[in-house]
Amino acid sequence: MKTFSKAPGHDETSRQVSCAICGADDARRYWECDSFGFVRCTRCGHLYQNPQPDPDALIARYDGEYSDYEVENDRNFLNLMLKGLSDVDFFERMATLHARPSLLDIGCATGTLLEYAAGRGYEVQGVEVCEPAARYGIEHRSVPISVGTLDTVDLTPTKFASVHFSHVIEHLPDPRGFLLRVHRLMLPRALGIVVTPNTDGLQARLFKEQWRSAIADHVNLFSARNLTRLLSETGFTVLATKTWGGLGVGTAAKWLKRPVDLLAKRFGFGDVVLALFTPTSGAEFEADHS
Repeated sequence: MKTFSKAPGHDETSRQVSCAICGADDARRYWECDSFGFVRCTRCGHLYQNPQPDPDALIARYDGEYSDYEVENDRNFLNLMLKGLSDVDFFERMATLHARPSLLDIGCATGTLLEYAAGRGYEVQGVEVCEPAARYGIEHRSVPISVGTLDTVDLTPTKFASVHFSHVIEHLPDPRGFLLRVHRLMLPRALGIVVTPNTDGLQARLFKEQWRSAIADHVNLFSARNLTRLLSETGFTVLATKTWGGLGVGTAAKWLKRPVDLLAKRFGFGDVVLALFTPTSGAEFEADHS
């Protein structure tokens, strides 16, 4: 079963784009998915939609229906986020680095992670493009959320000790520009967390265009290698990468799913990839990919 996605509207406009990783215009058709498709860059192997919906058309998809999906699943999503943070000892690392911890959660949906971090003494701020989801978080969780994107909200002069964006970067037409803006919002020695579908994962290789993350709302799909490359080129040092999710629920018997999930996490072919990173100018750790 594919991840929730909004079908492209009949009046949406689109545009031809270059590879977001290396800038090349040489790509081959790779997956055909109903009314859209993915190409693979022949230079770096990056997988992306081409043509892509115009940015305003993408933003318009995040409406009340999308908000309902987020509200219905918000506790499950929080549990998954906390497991990922635990895998890289995020809160333990933060405790040794910053006496006054703060968290910016980009694509914070209904604000569950903000509420959790605030309960641990963090100063928190969210950014969410889906206005109904943001309003839900503001009203039901009493957390500060700015409605919009990093291009449209004004967070200055604040800088943050940590920045988190889970299942966001694959939705963005300009991930490089986004990461450069993230960099400007981070304190020295700040920690960043990005989570995104992994094109090198077992599920992507098995299911191809039927992969649950091959959806209309995902315009850039990353391998761990290309995600690390993009982070490095935008001023970050990657401290750790982790993957998890070997076989999706319902795709295999439980006796098979559990060992495959464990192997995927151990050997890096999980369905999603997490990268822990810090601004290069403030990096004081050695990369840890254990």
